Amino acid sequence: MYTEDDLVMISSLQHILFCERQYALIHLEQEWEENRFTAEGKVLHERVHAEHHESRKTFRQEYDMMVRSLEHGFIGKCDLVELWLSGKNVARVSSVEFKRGRKKVSDVDRVQLCAQVLCLEEMFGLTIETGQLYYLQEKRRSDVVIDKALREKTLSLAARARELRDSGITPAAVYGKRTCNNCSLVDICMPKSISSGGKAVDRFIQNQIHLMRENCDKEIK
Repeated sequence: MYTEDDLVMISSLQHILFCERQYALIHLEQEWEENRFTAEGKVLHERVHAEHHESRKTFRQEYDMMVRSLEHGFIGKCDLVELWLSGKNVARVSSVEFKRGRKKVSDVDRVQLCAQVLCLEEMFGLTIETGQLYYLQEKRRSDVVIDKALREKTLSLAARARELRDSGITPAAVYGKRTCNNCSLVDICMPKSISSGGKAVDRFIQNQIHLMRENCDKEIK
């Protein structure tokens, strides 16, 4: 069981899978910048949370629902949780995560959904085998199987997040055109300058040390 201080934000999983340096800049150094993608995502979530909450005798929708798991060490929010009721008991639960854009090849969205499911399983005492992702450009839901491999990957990312958090060290920048150009922190991170300039900085420092030694030798003579 994890303590409250050890809980990992569910939203941080997509950051660490996308780029460990991005995760550290946001969650260790508290850096953040909006770009078109983050702004569109923010508008989408505000629209979702403002929608009508459907409620019937055997079915209920809960938007912006806080969830956590002390067993797995997660805390965060679900955009939408759908509950199927049997009398006073909850018989079935599903999490729906809303995203801008289209379905992705990578697991950046799926690990976030999986962490939500792990929290809901603990909270309701149920096994949840699937969740759903809704992509704005596709305007439809996609089913996601919450299988063993996805669960293990999600827990592994959480362990890596705790490792980076405990170390307090921000990973060095490694420039990747597609990744970096889509990152809202590219101007703060400066991956091109840092990645290409590391050796140049080292050479500059070594040259300065060499000149200082030469000057000292001349003064001694």
